[in-house]
Amino acid sequence: MPPHSPGQPAAVDVLRIDEQLTADERLVRDTVRKFAADRVMPHIADWFEAGTLPRELVPELGKLGLLGMHLTGYGCAGMGPVAYGVACRELEAADSGLRSLVSVQGSLAMYPIWRYGSEQQKEEWLPRMAAGEAIGCFGLTEPDHGSDPGSMKTYAKPNGSGWILSGSKMWITNGSIADVAVVWARAPDGIRGFLVPRGARGFSSRSVHKKLSLRASVTAELNFDEVKLPADAMLPGVSGLKGPLSCLTEARFGIVWGSTGAARACLEAAVDYARTREQFGKPIGGFQLTQSKLAWMLADLSRAQLLALHLGRMKESGSLAPEQVSLAKMANVRAAIEVARQARTILGASGITLEYPVIRHAANLESVLTYEGTEEIHALALGQALTGLSAYR
Repeated sequence: MPPHSPGQPAAVDVLRIDEQLTADERLVRDTVRKFAADRVMPHIADWFEAGTLPRELVPELGKLGLLGMHLTGYGCAGMGPVAYGVACRELEAADSGLRSLVSVQGSLAMYPIWRYGSEQQKEEWLPRMAAGEAIGCFGLTEPDHGSDPGSMKTYAKPNGSGWILSGSKMWITNGSIADVAVVWARAPDGIRGFLVPRGARGFSSRSVHKKLSLRASVTAELNFDEVKLPADAMLPGVSGLKGPLSCLTEARFGIVWGSTGAARACLEAAVDYARTREQFGKPIGGFQLTQSKLAWMLADLSRAQLLALHLGRMKESGSLAPEQVSLAKMANVRAAIEVARQARTILGASGITLEYPVIRHAANLESVLTYEGTEEIHALALGQALTGLSAYR
């Protein structure tokens, strides 16, 4: 398999899965892959080491139509689920932090406004967010409530014709750079979503530092100290956990695809290294144990890619269910972690340096494993689907 170049199908696509993509989907693949190769890959190791991701990337992503690309109207590209998945795959092949930025912007911040917001809210925020002129974040997880969001303590109480919002959220991607936060809080009639703009009095954010995973991504804590909001800050179209959970299902779909990009990058690095690294008088790729590792890595990646494509076509047809997304998120992230770990062993000591992408992807995937639903929570969702019995309580 000759090495591939940016804009060309990956050399490790032995099953020729990408041949199942439409012409438009292949165009998205090639465009995003070239952007990643030209704009991100020359710098990503330094950004990861420094713990930063330049904000100026956001309008560049907007110009490519990647922000809220699966939504229609309001300046959004209106692409199909598979095209969105392919974009997530190519972004995460560069770095999980980059895909996280796009996922949070489109699926966790723009999607609830697009689906549950008023026309005024949509007009105010979506065109700017699609262009990358405004950044959004999604506030659900709290310091003491991650897998059990129904027990959240953040609350909104009526105040004349408006609201007063109090509480805190934790592990919020884009949180300290966001222009608007979609915050879920307890209200008298159940859990509700609120749009909290940057600069609102009593709203503050603090970046989380000393991370060893998702370093090229902004993570923050959000605090709300009796933030006064107008009545029209609330998303009118949904109440209860259905709102935030539907957003998470959208974002998990992106992870299903994105994780295959991280796995592919690790496999490609391992193949390239095995061809040139010599021990005992020949390239290590010529030894049976190395080839066995590569073969199983390829099998894991191929299964994950097929699962992602299958879910994409189901989503196109409107038949995709949350438990199916849970299965794919759980399985694909686990497969990607296994590929990354095996790649690290093939690269040996070189595998722990940022000269190669492997340890960076391996570290990032440890976060992808547990965010937007831990492996255990997805297993329980599947267990309930199989037995009809809930093990949550």
